[in-house]
Amino acid sequence: MINRELIENKILSKPAVFLDRDGVINVDHGYVHDEHDFEYIDGVFEAAKAFKDMGYLLVLVTNQSGIARGMFSEDRFLSLTQWMDWNFVDNGVELDGIYYCPHHAEHGIGDYKQDCECRKPKPGMFISARDFLKIDMANSVMIGDKAEDMMAAEAAGVGTKVLVRTGKPITEKGEALASVVLDSIKDVPAFLKG
Repeated sequence: MINRELIENKILSKPAVFLDRDGVINVDHGYVHDEHDFEYIDGVFEAAKAFKDMGYLLVLVTNQSGIARGMFSEDRFLSLTQWMDWNFVDNGVELDGIYYCPHHAEHGIGDYKQDCECRKPKPGMFISARDFLKIDMANSVMIGDKAEDMMAAEAAGVGTKVLVRTGKPITEKGEALASVVLDSIKDVPAFLKG
């Protein structure tokens, strides 16, 4: 017997490039929450265009514990994210999904203090994106700067895990989990093209 839904999902699914924010898209100055502190990593828009040209969806997956810690509000984060999204559009690139985790199990305040399924290294943001956007995870790519990014991608079944040197210092654990370590997001399109 043919499972029509399974076949339709496979035919309709597309691979994605999952992007961490701080250390991948922008310089990680620590709890960035203001446009004046948001400094793009060199080549991010060109790389994003290349991913789109290769047929990938673009999905942001970012932990934002500064919200949980009370350092800035969720509204402030959303305002900055909208500004960032417009910057991508102004540079000819559209993000297909934006997922964020505002929680922290230990340092959160009020409702934000919780051990959730969305905070990396757990795969909740990836699973939500997969289900909503019909993503082919095996042929997808995660670009991150920490072991937690690689762990979340692995748990979600992401096929290629790229660790970049533009964020946190590379750890042995992160390097062991990654498919490859590259200098920056701008080096990823050439790697994917082989």
